[in-house]
Amino acid sequence: MVIEAAAPTEAQVRAALAEIPDPELPVVSVVDLGMVERVVVEGGKIEVDLLPTFIGCPALELIQSSVGERLAGFGVPVEVAFTRRVPWTSDRISAVGLDRLRRAGIAPPVDLAQMRCPWCDSTRVVMDGAFGPTQCRSLYYCRDCRQPFEALKRL
Repeated sequence: MVIEAAAPTEAQVRAALAEIPDPELPVVSVVDLGMVERVVVEGGKIEVDLLPTFIGCPALELIQSSVGERLAGFGVPVEVAFTRRVPWTSDRISAVGLDRLRRAGIAPPVDLAQMRCPWCDSTRVVMDGAFGPTQCRSLYYCRDCRQPFEALKRL
């Protein structure tokens, strides 16, 4: 006797997606970053549309395969694709995501005039470099606590 896997609910799929860390910012999930645009569970399959944070992001293929691998555990066909139907913006990062970034020493995306040090909350910060370790981050320095830190670029 063959037992078919029951299709998961959309809530179960979204909960599974919330477990997938961003490869470049592992303190946040792809859900925290606001990359999940659409989840459809119907017809015995799962479809997920993701938004790229940056078109040239080198982690897109890894993110797509991580999502596919995690959702394959539900035992139904999975389709994962990136879409540009809606642009990703830094405003899509959840409050939980912003808090996790801040606790990891990465400032949230704001204009330079609003930038605060994630370590001491000082506004006496200067940009050290527009280009950080990835395309989506810049380097800053706090004049009060003297700590360097990264900040996500505002899009």
